[in-house]
Amino acid sequence: MFVSENLSVNEKNHLVIGKNDTVELAEKFGTPLYVLDEDLFRKNCRIYKEAIEKYYDGNGLVLYANKALCCMHTCKVVAEEGLGADVVSGGELYTAIKAGFPMDKIYFHGNNKTPDEIDLAVKSGVSHIVVDNVYELDKVNAAAEKYGTVQPIMFRIKPGIDAHTHNFVRTGQIDSKFGVALENGEAFDIVKRAMEYKNVTVDGVHCHIGSQIFDIEPFCLAAEVMMRFIGEVKSKLGLEVKKLNLGGGYGIRYTENDDPIEYGEYIKHVSDVVKKAAAENNVDVPFILMEPGRSIVAPAGITLYTVGGIKDIKNVRKYVSVDGGMCDNPRYILYGSDYTAVAANHASDKYEEVVTVAGKCCESGDLILENKLMQKLEVGDTLAVLATGAYNYSMASNYNRIPRPPIVAVSNGEAKVIVKRETYDDLIANDVP
Repeated sequence: MFVSENLSVNEKNHLVIGKNDTVELAEKFGTPLYVLDEDLFRKNCRIYKEAIEKYYDGNGLVLYANKALCCMHTCKVVAEEGLGADVVSGGELYTAIKAGFPMDKIYFHGNNKTPDEIDLAVKSGVSHIVVDNVYELDKVNAAAEKYGTVQPIMFRIKPGIDAHTHNFVRTGQIDSKFGVALENGEAFDIVKRAMEYKNVTVDGVHCHIGSQIFDIEPFCLAAEVMMRFIGEVKSKLGLEVKKLNLGGGYGIRYTENDDPIEYGEYIKHVSDVVKKAAAENNVDVPFILMEPGRSIVAPAGITLYTVGGIKDIKNVRKYVSVDGGMCDNPRYILYGSDYTAVAANHASDKYEEVVTVAGKCCESGDLILENKLMQKLEVGDTLAVLATGAYNYSMASNYNRIPRPPIVAVSNGEAKVIVKRETYDDLIANDVP
């Protein structure tokens, strides 16, 4: 029933996250409500950090992917756990700056960074800008010249690997909006071009093959391909590429059908490939970076809703409506993403009826779960949707002018608001009458 290790049921038959009764959280903070188990969030940070230290002898850095969940509190937690971070927008970078995150551990990604974003990144002293294309290369060089500095950069490379995930989250094949390809020579050409620029230094290469991947082999293959490219750059251009960012995309358990590999196993197997390939290509083992954003934070989060209208359409389906929907979790309508849900106020009851959980937005496709076996639900029940720590708050919107929910972080039985619930006044704050 439960897909995360931090969930249990107490003597009241209520779902518990960490040491916190979810029904009491819903009563205190209202619904919809994002809940983040900070203790599990920190634990997952440490698992990756320890794996990098073990299998790369400390010659690496785990980067938390801020796009999964970004607020000032998560930035502070990640910094305290000794991880770096990647950002993909000026807004994520600004949040990290305001949270006091060390800029020498920030890597700035994106396929179309604006001139203002590039300016902010260079001015702020980010560790590396991951350059996606020639346009960005020119803009980064110009910004670095403006500030009288030399900006370390990496290039995003498409290694030509299909990770067999949803079409929208496959990013390693040649037909992708991200990066430059190996097959047609783009990658080699842009590295050669960058070596002629005075205000950038090519310090590394990056790849990312997709998301929610349950197989180790694609990561090993990507590492092998990237190491060959590093060898080619050294032999033909005389450039020793010092850093290799192998991205992320490790799968997590959303439902009982998902069977993720232990996080450290990814790093262990890939490290073997990297070390072997370094010898074969006559290069040093590079400094390794990885970006396991979803797998760090997704299992640590849940979303709580209150059940409202119920419609049992005979011989068709039973709709159970909740007070949230695609505005706080758009992943079903985007990807058909599957989730596990629990009636939080009678959590251990038998799963006995098939229902479709619908959101409140004015869209027929606004669903959270479709034709799923659930406990019997009644108006007023608290419904918990599990493993929503990643890509729920960060993708939330104000569609239908619905305020976004707050985030409450729980730790050792204590709960605190880390993102406030939006109000109607927040919705009109930037309107010009």
